Amino acid sequence: MLNNFLQRIRYYFKNAFDRLNNQGYKNSILQAIPFWGASIITGLIAVIYTKLFLLAESVTRYVYHEHAWGLFILTPMFFLLAWWTVVRYAPYARGSGIPQVVAAIQITGPNKDSQVSRLLSIRVMLVKISSSLIMAAGGAAIGREGPTIQIAASVFKKVNDLLPVWWPKVAKKNMIITGAAAGLAAAFNTPLGGIVFAIEELTKTHFSYFKTAIFSSVIIAGLAAQGILGPYLYLGYPKIFNLSGYIFFGVILVAVISGLLGSAMSKIILVILKWKSSFKFTRHHILYIGGCALILSAIAIFISSDVLGSGKEIMQTTLFSENRYVNWYTPILRIVGPILSFTTGASGGIFAPALASGASIGSMVSGWFQLSEANTNLLILSGMVGFLTGVTRSPFTSAILVLEMTNRHSVIFHLILAGMISSVVSLLIDKHSLYDHLKVQYIKDLEAEESRENEGRSSDEKHKSSNLYGKD
Repeated sequence: MLNNFLQRIRYYFKNAFDRLNNQGYKNSILQAIPFWGASIITGLIAVIYTKLFLLAESVTRYVYHEHAWGLFILTPMFFLLAWWTVVRYAPYARGSGIPQVVAAIQITGPNKDSQVSRLLSIRVMLVKISSSLIMAAGGAAIGREGPTIQIAASVFKKVNDLLPVWWPKVAKKNMIITGAAAGLAAAFNTPLGGIVFAIEELTKTHFSYFKTAIFSSVIIAGLAAQGILGPYLYLGYPKIFNLSGYIFFGVILVAVISGLLGSAMSKIILVILKWKSSFKFTRHHILYIGGCALILSAIAIFISSDVLGSGKEIMQTTLFSENRYVNWYTPILRIVGPILSFTTGASGGIFAPALASGASIGSMVSGWFQLSEANTNLLILSGMVGFLTGVTRSPFTSAILVLEMTNRHSVIFHLILAGMISSVVSLLIDKHSLYDHLKVQYIKDLEAEESRENEGRSSDEKHKSSNLYGKD
């Protein structure tokens, strides 16, 4: 019996050794290693970035509570510094980061590496982190999730660039898509959300080509983040029990309002950015950014501090305290804040602010009818899904993200309903998402820059030729 057991062990190890010697198996392992390594790095960076972002937001809270009038100095100074950092060192580090990733995925191909590197690189990553942290310390209504996606995609691209020539080829596009999915999973602790985001938002290719890479990378990045932060939910466990039978009507109402307002906010941002593109002098940008900072500070001091920050406190307050009904003007503030912050041209995401805007809408609607705690919580979650869908036009990603943030699987149908309705009504404002518009603009900017560089090189070559001709 013992001999039989030993023979089985030898047989097992012999087969394993044979598999390792198989060239195809070796290539599969070697191709997986870059994804795994980049995932670990992404998880670690996401944790550090999260802690720094929370620390930066605490600066604003301290100034507001101890020296509120100091916001009139702090906010303009930090907004201008964050904008200058982007303009001076990495112009494509501005804004959310998701449109840049989508643009990089679209243009990735032969002879396009220089353009992709302008969108995704270590330089962009460092500027992204620095600028967004400065904005957060200044009280900007921004999030860290979009930037984390661009940061993660930059890490995955860099790892791909560092692979030696003899290494089995790994498609750069697949690395970037997988990096973005891993970044979202690490930022929100939502692995399913990262996978759905990759399918719905980032890629139009056949998912089966690299599904294993995405699954493994999302899991590894999430585990790396959890290894330091521990297992956690982004929001917690809101009470969703004993829902009323008529609550579906409330979900539909909130979805319609949040979808329209989310799309409208995106439209306003695009109009302002188009207007800003006509600025011919730096002083115009400085005046605009300073004006945004002063308006944000004035609203915080004279009306409410709800206009500041990512808005996570609003979500937690309405979901987990007795103060579940917000003031009628809170949704307006949560829309104005991101508009003033996002249009400065500095770094900062719009995911978390969009969720906070939707939460305030759900809370406000619930207050109209004085609904119970459980019904109110459902409308808040529906508003989060609806508003984020209005911005991104990704209803399934929005629903899965909110579902994983709260671990409330019993309301999955309510959340999907909110996302689908919001996606439809958003078309009344604009047929395309904010990210779609920005992606197109980034690609146009890259092509214009490349054209100018080519013209410059042609001019230099002509100049050299004329000098040589003169010497002859």
